[in-house]
Amino acid sequence: MGEFINSILMWLTDLGYFGIALGLMIEIIPSEIVLAYGGYMVSQGSITFVGAVIAGTIGGVIAQLFLYWAGYYGGRPFLEKYGKYVLIRKKHIDMAEQWFDKYGTGVIFTARFIPVVRHAISIPAGIAKMSAVRFTMLTTLAIIPWSIFFLMLGEQLGSRWHDIETVAATYTRPVGFAAVAIILVYLAFKLLKRK
Repeated sequence: MGEFINSILMWLTDLGYFGIALGLMIEIIPSEIVLAYGGYMVSQGSITFVGAVIAGTIGGVIAQLFLYWAGYYGGRPFLEKYGKYVLIRKKHIDMAEQWFDKYGTGVIFTARFIPVVRHAISIPAGIAKMSAVRFTMLTTLAIIPWSIFFLMLGEQLGSRWHDIETVAATYTRPVGFAAVAIILVYLAFKLLKRK
């Protein structure tokens, strides 16, 4: 990791639970790294596992709610103009909209496990005026296992927590494929039901 990113991570994690939540809210550093370091902190006894899961879930949900409300109130023109400041590009919005249009609101849960789509999917949910309660519920249900997974890996890796991307890849790829498979089954079920 670069020295700048490492110093931000250290500053965030010095804040304990609040730092984990804040790290996931602003997502300057990928959530996987913040959570893995949180797992390392659990292994050192400086925070509890349950507290870290709660902090990670709160931070992750709030981050997605920001994107949801930006889509809900600002719409696509606002996001195309200002999205670059939060690393959201037009191609991300296009891809997320295609997924949302094709698979419906159920994609909010499964898309959380697919790279690139998982952050951007909140935007078309807002643009489509999806129910905020349903959106929050599906997002929370997806972020809880995501947080648990990376915290557990970080705890097991201990001082080798910075190897998280290499270690996690063996798990996240199959989960991503499974999420795509679930979406396809869901789509097939909807088509059959319509016929």
